[in-house]
Amino acid sequence: MTHAEVIAMMEEFSIPYAYDHFSEGESPDPPFICFLYPQAQNFGADNVVYFSSNALDIELYTDTKEPDLEAAVEEILTAHELYYEKSEVWIESEKLYEVLYSLVV
Repeated sequence: MTHAEVIAMMEEFSIPYAYDHFSEGESPDPPFICFLYPQAQNFGADNVVYFSSNALDIELYTDTKEPDLEAAVEEILTAHELYYEKSEVWIESEKLYEVLYSLVV
């Protein structure tokens, strides 16, 4: 999946999104998404990368637990035939839930 295809998928979520973070003072009210590629996952031999893929983290931020929104995100990921792992954490300092979808594209 190319970066352009990831951006097109972000548009399907129909909520504000940014790569990695929003600029200081630019963060929208929740819900919103930040996404990033934290790591490349390469396959290679003889000092050559034969196949490269990227880890993709999609971070969904909400101020309350929103199972319907999570289900909508998961439907879109499934429609794109993307396998994901899901975790959740409450960020006390921000008073936000972060639902993290970790996948490889």
